[in-house]
Formats: sequence, structure tokens, C-alpha cells
Amino acid sequence: MIVDVSDEAKEYGRQALRAFEGAGGDILVQRAEADPLGREQLVGPVLEQLGVLDLQPRDDADSLEAAASVCRSAGYWALPYPVAERLARPADLDVDGLVVVADARPSAAIAGTGGRWAAVSLDGRRHRVIGTSTPGAAFVTRLDLAPLDGDGTADLALALTLPCWTLLGMLDRAIELTVGHVRLRRQFGQPLSRFQGVQFQLTDAEVERSGLEMLARYTLWSVGGRRSEALDDALALRTAALEAAEVVFRVAHQLHGAVGFCDETTLSWLSRYSQPLRRLPLGLSATRALLTSRVGRTGLVGLYDTVEESVR
Repeated sequence: MIVDVSDEAKEYGRQALRAFEGAGGDILVQRAEADPLGREQLVGPVLEQLGVLDLQPRDDADSLEAAASVCRSAGYWALPYPVAERLARPADLDVDGLVVVADARPSAAIAGTGGRWAAVSLDGRRHRVIGTSTPGAAFVTRLDLAPLDGDGTADLALALTLPCWTLLGMLDRAIELTVGHVRLRRQFGQPLSRFQGVQFQLTDAEVERSGLEMLARYTLWSVGGRRSEALDDALALRTAALEAAEVVFRVAHQLHGAVGFCDETTLSWLSRYSQPLRRLPLGLSATRALLTSRVGRTGLVGLYDTVEESVR
């Protein structure tokens, strides 16, 4: 089992990171919020230049790892575009992207992106998006759906995994911003970073982030190998991602103080635009409940399965 991402995929992610920065970086999400219906024109050319939408993550491991890396880079800049959802498109449908939706009030952050969209519910039912409502906060829109034939269960694992890589990129940035803030901010004559309580909080946040990164790599390997447990692994990854996001953003906001909620602070934008990823299609409690109902008493087959088998 090799769960590390290849050097080529990492380099592709770094190139994407630089390209997004060159296109505007943090300003992109602010410009998109001012004109939500124009974000296709705002971000689309950058993705086209990078060849992002030409990736076929369902076809081979290299494309899958490259897709995950670019999703992480998109999360780092809170890129105002559903990159993960575009890359999760099914191979057998003539659509431009795929979103996972809940049964009640199906919604997705795809306002202003155009194109043809498909949706899959968490029980594997497929739908075509035939209409959207007026965009709300963070580009979220209600979806009008029409049923499609076929079982979409096979689509779910990838469609749940790639957005978790986007959220991982957001957590990378949140910790980076917070470390920079506590190094600069002084209290009682010394930087905040020297206070033991601050160090403990940052350590807790980094443990959550680094643990999520390892699980994200494992799940990518599981999905790429089309393992029978891939959907369970993807749900476990989403659960871990939501748990990590709660800890990391809580610590980041606590250490930034009131300024962390002001639009002048990058953390505020990052936190706000992480909300659709954290709430749709299901929040933490509902995701946990779904995972529990699927694995039951059997439990997950994970990184330490071989060790456990040898012990038994």
C-alpha cells in the first residue's frame, strides 16, 4: 500500500497554486462575491490554461492524484469555483460536473458556473439538474432535479473524496495564516506565539490537519483502486474532514480574535467559503449517522487491517 501522492502530482498542485495566485489569489473570491454570475469567466480561463478540466480522475491513478492536488490548491485560495465537483463528473453522462445532494432541500454551491450538471443522492439515485434558484450565501443555490436512469453509487466515492481535498487546502491556509498572525501580534511585550497556551492550541489544530491529510491520501488510494470499501472510506474521510475543520477554524478564530471575523482578514473569507463544503450535502452529525448505519458492527477496513488480522 503506497498512500503518498506522486511527485508529479505535487508539482502540478504547486503550479496550480502559483497560477491561482497570479490570477488574483485572495482577490478572486471577493470579485466573485461581487458578481456571482461571472465567476465562470473569472476562474474558467485559469483552469483551461492549466488543463485541469482535461484530467480524467476516474481513468488512472496519475490523473486522480493530480485532481486531488489541484483541489487542495483551489482550497488554499478559497477559489470561487467548484473544481472538485467538475472533476467528479461521471464518465457515462454528458454533463460538466457532479454534485452530491441530500434528499431534503437539494442544494449546491454551483451558482454562476453554467454548463450541465448532474446530482447523485447519498443512496445512489441519479438526477439531472434542470434549474437553480437565486444564489444565496457562498454561491449556494437550490436545485431543481429530474430523475435519471442508472445507479450512481459508483459515483459517490470520488464525488465525496475530492471536496475533502479542497477543504484540506483551506485548513492548510487557515493554520498558515494563524501561525503568521501569532508571530506578529505582541502581548505583554512578546509575540503571542511564545505563550504556551497558544502553542498548545496550534498543536491541536495541526494534529487534526495532519491526520486528515494522511486519511485523505489513504482514501484516494482506496478510491483509485476501486475497492469495495471505497464509499465507506470516503464517508469516513468526510467525517474526519468536518471534525478537523471544526477544530482548525475554532482555533484560528480564537487566536485571531475579533479581527478574524472582519472582511479585511483573509481568514474571514476562508472560513465563510468553507461553509458549503462543511454543510452540504450533510453536516457532521448526519454524516456520522450515515457512516455508522453503513458499517454497523463490522467497522471500517482501514490502514491497520493487516496488523489486526495478524493479531486475530
